[in-house]
Amino acid sequence: MTRDPARLDGKLAIITGGGSGIGEATAHVFADAGATVVVAGRRLEPLEKVAATIGGHAIACDVSNQDEVRELFAKAATITGRVDVLLNNAGGPGPIAPVADVDMDAWIGCMNINLVGAMYCLQEAAKIMSAQGAGSIINMSSLMGIQGYPMRSAYVASKFALIGITETMARELGPKGVRVNALMPGAVSGENMDRILARRAEAEGRPAEEIERENYTDVAALKRWVAPEEVGRAALYYASDLSSAITGDKMKVDCGRF
Repeated sequence: MTRDPARLDGKLAIITGGGSGIGEATAHVFADAGATVVVAGRRLEPLEKVAATIGGHAIACDVSNQDEVRELFAKAATITGRVDVLLNNAGGPGPIAPVADVDMDAWIGCMNINLVGAMYCLQEAAKIMSAQGAGSIINMSSLMGIQGYPMRSAYVASKFALIGITETMARELGPKGVRVNALMPGAVSGENMDRILARRAEAEGRPAEEIERENYTDVAALKRWVAPEEVGRAALYYASDLSSAITGDKMKVDCGRF
């Protein structure tokens, strides 16, 4: 019987930002595909709920703290002796303000989580996977990783940078058998997007519903939000052998916002 290339049986996957949203949805998708899943994030309680539901593992970790990231990967590696997949997903929306007025402490804080934190995870994954001679790294960029967007300079800068790092690491790690790709979700439904809409409505002085239609749903070919599970299924493609010849790639999951 030929093995199903969409399965992750026997593989261990780390998902940062795994307690909610895309991370939580992907944890379910990976577990359903047979993976042992480690969900990581700053708050242990939501992680433990996700882990209990999928038969996985919860490890508290603030990705902006390098020591905590090292501990996360060291603990995860003891579970099966390997780390086969990293979904580098932890991040935040950052400050919402014009460049001229943005709070630079908040701007730098966003970069420390979305970019520096991502790099801490990439360093550990690169070491472990290179030694194994195999692995799949998936960086969570954004549609804002290939096009600028008003009021979101910190988030845009961090997500553009992740695309460049993805292409760099794909070339560095390819000879070791490790693949590195990036996902670029558009507007994904959920609590995070609700918060962003509320903050934009306050900053722009107009209704959230108007901003939603004008910027997110009406401009999409499918005229709707992306569901977190849909991003999770795209992540499974990159995590599994369905994409065994693909590295240095970036994929939009955006309901057609082109």
